[in-house]
Formats: sequence, C-alpha cells, structure tokens
Amino acid sequence: MKALRSVTAADSDMLFEWRTKPEVAEYMYTDHVIQRIEHDAWFAKALDDKSRAYWIIVVDDRDVGLLNLVDIDQHNSRCSWAFYIADSQLRGRGVGAYAEFEALRYVFEELELNKLCCEVLGFNAAVQKMHGRFGFTQEGLLRQHMMKDGSYHDVAVFGLLRSEWMERRDALEADLSRKRVFD
Repeated sequence: MKALRSVTAADSDMLFEWRTKPEVAEYMYTDHVIQRIEHDAWFAKALDDKSRAYWIIVVDDRDVGLLNLVDIDQHNSRCSWAFYIADSQLRGRGVGAYAEFEALRYVFEELELNKLCCEVLGFNAAVQKMHGRFGFTQEGLLRQHMMKDGSYHDVAVFGLLRSEWMERRDALEADLSRKRVFD
C-alpha cells in the first residue's frame, strides 16, 4: 500500500540521513556532502515556507522517500516539483509513478494551478522517460548547467499544463491501476 503523509518536525533526522545518502545525493543539485547545520537551516525554512509543500512517500507503512512542491505561485498559477526514493530497493517498482500521479493530481485538482514544472539532471534518463510517459514536454535544455563531481551536466526542463493533465488523467490512472501502482 502506498500513501503520502505531510512532513513533520519529527522527520528531520530521517530526511538528513536520506539527503546524505550517495544514491540520493547523486541526483540532487547539491554537489557537496550536506552538513547537519545546513540541513537544519533548510528544514526549518522548508516547514515554514508557504510557497513549498513536503510529503513523505510511504510504502507498506514504511517511510521511503520525499515528494515536494516549490515556488508555489498562485498569481502565475504554477509551481515546480521533485521527488526521490531513498530506499534503493524500491526504485523501478512503481513508487515514483505513484508519487508523480499524486503530485499531478494535487497540483492540478486541489491547488488548481495551470502548470507544473521540473528540472532533471541530464544523466537521469529514467526520470526523464517517466515524466514523458506522464505527458510532460521537455521545454528546454540548460547546457552544462550544474557542476557535480567535477563535471558540468546538462539539465532538462519539463512542463505539464493542467489541460494536458485533464486529457490524460483517466488513461494514466487506468494504466497505473492495471500495473497495481496504487496497491
């Protein structure tokens, strides 16, 4: 069973552990080992910032990842999002698809925003492909945009409009249900 729950103050230690795992940090923009003081400052701001929202991804009553919205902008009716699965054994098993569907549903049906954006490091082909399956359009490529491990990396910029989501929603939900992603 998969679910999302809101991040609470009690999640700080767990999130610090996740954010410093090499297999999670590899796909983050941060190019250094996050120190505890840096994490604590980020976490305090994250919980207090109304332009952000954070959820823990839960599988079978076990916390396994983070989903977040940032730059929630009601005036321009858009925001950006990201997620990660901290439990590497669950990657490729539908948890990311579940998280993506729930993020889209929340942004377009509850917040009623017009656009959801995201950025993906160029070497993260699996997530780029998943975004494409959900209807995201690659709107740009930021060449050599991020430095990680001493090398520059491209960043792919994606966007999805509410109208595109509404056209695809039912088919996506049916497909994910067949694949038992919601179980």
